[in-house]
Amino acid sequence: MALRIYSNLISLNAQRAMSINSARLDSTLERVASGIRLNRSSDDIAAMSISESLKGDVKALQQGGKNLNDGISMVNTADGSLAEQASILIRLREITSQSATGTIGNTERATLHLEFSALRSEFDRIAATTEFNDRKLLDGSLAASASDTTVLQLGIDSKDSSRFNLNQEINLTAVTSKALGFNDSSIRTDTAALTAMAKLTTAIDDLSNIRGRVGSVQERLQYANDHLNANVENLHSAISTLRDADFAEEMAVLTQNQILVQGASAMVGQANLIPQSVLSLLQNQ
Repeated sequence: MALRIYSNLISLNAQRAMSINSARLDSTLERVASGIRLNRSSDDIAAMSISESLKGDVKALQQGGKNLNDGISMVNTADGSLAEQASILIRLREITSQSATGTIGNTERATLHLEFSALRSEFDRIAATTEFNDRKLLDGSLAASASDTTVLQLGIDSKDSSRFNLNQEINLTAVTSKALGFNDSSIRTDTAALTAMAKLTTAIDDLSNIRGRVGSVQERLQYANDHLNANVENLHSAISTLRDADFAEEMAVLTQNQILVQGASAMVGQANLIPQSVLSLLQNQ
């Protein structure tokens, strides 16, 4: 083997190997310290691209979950008011039945009519004031025929399957005494009370149908929320598989790279001693 002073190829080779192993060790130390396998795009270009796309989907779905929860709160608000209106209708029917009987006099009927009118006014007040985030709920704004519709954005794109048209699904028509047909009812006489009773029976049936639609939407939105949360969880799992460091694997690689760096460092030292053999040649002259 030729002995050269200016170009110690063996030392250069050892230094190159040590540099490569040191870079690998630094990368491994970074992954172990951060817990992330993909700290830069060069670590795995394909995995980085896929994970970034999935992260975008997760953010969109998380916002969709917030939108959905707002929708659920809106529907729950409407249902709470409808429950109070249902209680009022039941009470109205009760006092109407009392007024229709022939065992009470006009004075009692007049008193009952005062309660009837007060409760009817409260029924309409609830319809006029029930709102969510400045949006009226019981005045027909959530009816399928309304011009201004509420659409809940749930998914990651603009497809119909990613959106929920609350108006079409719930069709919450106006819930007022006029809409339900008893706005002009009176119970001042037994004959009028009988007519009012028939109208109230129809109104109760209509309100029950409305609450049935509201209930079905409540149930559907809850299932949609559960499904959305499951999708977010699964996407997080996929992102974790792509980005997170496997500590068992990384620790094994870390040990390997440490040994390689130490070995390369030792070999650099040994290679640097080889030119000293030239002195032995010179001394023998």
